[in-house]
Amino acid sequence: MFNSKKQPPIKSLIAHCTQITGNVHFTEGLRVDGEVTGNLIANEGHTSILVISETAKVTGEIQADHVIINGKIVGPVHARELLELQPKAQIEGDVHYKALEMHQGATIAGLLRPMLLGEEKPVLTLAASNG
Repeated sequence: MFNSKKQPPIKSLIAHCTQITGNVHFTEGLRVDGEVTGNLIANEGHTSILVISETAKVTGEIQADHVIINGKIVGPVHARELLELQPKAQIEGDVHYKALEMHQGATIAGLLRPMLLGEEKPVLTLAASNG
């Protein structure tokens, strides 16, 4: 699946204590440590990764192939391939995913909506506890 492909490089950073208002479109990889009020959209046609760190807050829609969340999201999340929810992830909105990995402590206040192709079943895994 997604792990068989090479991860794209993270070329852009929204740093801690940075606030952005407006939509952000990116190619390949983006890491968010600050605050964004607007949509984060990965351009299609390239493999993409979006990392939302534990210090980040995003109010808006998220769209990327591989999404890793450890911060707060208020809005819908669309992971075209894999969604990883780290222990401090907080999502208020519907979550659309092809494959989902959720660590203990992550919370979702919204609907889980698998993106199915035909009769394919979604892939769900519970991350191993390290504690």
